[in-house]
Amino acid sequence: MYVLLYDGSFDGFLSAVFDVYYYKFEAPHIVSEPHFNGNIFENVHTVVTNQKHSTRVWTGLTKKTSPEAVQQVYKTFLSGLPNIENVLLQFIQYAFGSPLAIETDYGNAAVLAVHQTARKVAREAHRMEAFVRFQQTADGLFYAIIEPDFNVLPLLTTHFKDRYADQRWMIWDGKRRYGIYYDLSDVATVQVTFDTHTNSGKDISAVYDENEALYQQLWQQYFKSVNIAARKNTKLHIQHMPVRYWKYLPEKQRLRKQL
Repeated sequence: MYVLLYDGSFDGFLSAVFDVYYYKFEAPHIVSEPHFNGNIFENVHTVVTNQKHSTRVWTGLTKKTSPEAVQQVYKTFLSGLPNIENVLLQFIQYAFGSPLAIETDYGNAAVLAVHQTARKVAREAHRMEAFVRFQQTADGLFYAIIEPDFNVLPLLTTHFKDRYADQRWMIWDGKRRYGIYYDLSDVATVQVTFDTHTNSGKDISAVYDENEALYQQLWQQYFKSVNIAARKNTKLHIQHMPVRYWKYLPEKQRLRKQL
């Protein structure tokens, strides 16, 4: 078995797929460098991320599958699930080797896995669009922190750039420790080193705008005023707004403490 080590990026993964075909590796196994434990009995190939190689694979895939299927591949990659690279490799190999479109062939394990995983990631991204809560800092930056199950930040860029085009904002993924930052012109991926008193960016109350505490209080009052006690359905509410998201929702802090 050949182990192909790549840098963890999507272009790196596609470059690894290119190398599988170029070098004709038998029984290839793709793994990102941070997740490689090492084995002296394995043949290891280090993948060099190459934009031309990744583009060739991506272009070839767009010719063999529908635009929706191509997006499913990307969303599945963003899931970050264990061994997902090799599920995607099987999907791509099946697509390249078939004269017919394969994305609805759910009898194939890889096709079914990609379809199901992409739906989960898309659902998580949709929830994040609704559950992100910005806090204004003293320098006018609107800051939000999320900890989604999947790496959905790349899927949120267009939505928040369009919706909040007139203000600087940053959304920080506390689990993966990177963010996306909008400077009123472009959105860029950023790495930030937080001071120790911010708890890795999870508590920025020390740099709030002077009115931020009031805004959060008003938001909590608004949520309470529109909540109709007679129609309370906790089970349905949690189904649409899982408890794991409540940590960074101002309107949920009092109720979260009661659970």
